[in-house]
Amino acid sequence: MAKKQVYGEQVLAAKAAQRKMAKVILSKKTSHGKVAFHESTVDQEQVKDFISRNKS
Repeated sequence: MAKKQVYGEQVLAAKAAQRKMAKVILSKKTSHGKVAFHESTVDQEQVKDFISRNKS
């Protein structure tokens, strides 16, 4: 049986302070008619801004 892990206040504060990241995959058509994918990792709060800036 596994022991239940106990977290202190410092560990919980550090866990809450970690940045939440999101992986965004954008597709664009190349000049040859093929589709190319661009993968980026951005902050979770900035996803909408990133997508709107990179729309074609």
